[in-house]
Amino acid sequence: MSQNGTTWSTLVDVAELAGALAQQQMRVIDARAVASTALRVVDARFSLADTQAGAAQYAAGHIPGAIHADLEKDLSDMRKQGHGRHPLPDSEVFAATLGRWGIDADTQVVVYDAADGSMAAARLWWLLGLIGHRKVAVLDGGLAAWQAAGHALEAGPVTVPLLPPYPGQFDMRQVVSADEVQSRLAQTPAWLLDARAGERYRGEVEPLDRVAGHVPGAINRPFGTSLQAGRFRPAQELRAELLPLLGGQAPEQMAVMCGSGVTACHLLLGFAHAGLPGLRVFSDSWSGWSSDASRPVAKG
Repeated sequence: MSQNGTTWSTLVDVAELAGALAQQQMRVIDARAVASTALRVVDARFSLADTQAGAAQYAAGHIPGAIHADLEKDLSDMRKQGHGRHPLPDSEVFAATLGRWGIDADTQVVVYDAADGSMAAARLWWLLGLIGHRKVAVLDGGLAAWQAAGHALEAGPVTVPLLPPYPGQFDMRQVVSADEVQSRLAQTPAWLLDARAGERYRGEVEPLDRVAGHVPGAINRPFGTSLQAGRFRPAQELRAELLPLLGGQAPEQMAVMCGSGVTACHLLLGFAHAGLPGLRVFSDSWSGWSSDASRPVAKG
């Protein structure tokens, strides 16, 4: 939380976080552990190419006091079938995870990854919002920006107090199902935004999923277009680009998707940063949609 008590709910910059951590450190009596605190930092670094890399990088060095979240162990339920490569965890399981991380309803959470928030800081930001937690922000520029500013890292695990499961449940009204997508295929104006790179959306390449292409009618908006040099572009600049994509619809009528429901959350964060919150997430995304051969596929 900032020095004036403002809640961070979308992005926070390195200087703000560093200042808040310095203030918090002054209040910690026992320096051997992160005591019950109003601020919890979470390292969500993850690599699709090497699923063990995030944990190894965290152990080697992280923002002081940060705990580690693993995309596939903590932010997904990899046992579920038919819901894409990163299925949502069950609400009660995620609530217990938050308690294990020392996060309750009053905790200001700041989450980061290696750089731009797409892997997988924005995913945790969205999941916390889904369970009803509003005091959560992504560190703009991530660990790369933290180090570029000259701030130190610490190595090894961090001890936090165990708390009861988080007092909330996922609001599944914010999650779009494959059945809903199927029922709205013919809808105009378009309502589904695909955050994948253009060549994957067009079906020219597909390095991860069984079929190349996109959901018929979906509009391509690569998540990287929200960024400049690894940080989010100015809010008003983004708003000018994103508002026309709504086609006059309320954000709540729109949804975002990607390959597996991870970078879609980054696009969602971009909309929120631009003052356009409320879009929903097709969490199964392309990997879930394309797993059923009976569903239509578009290319180009």
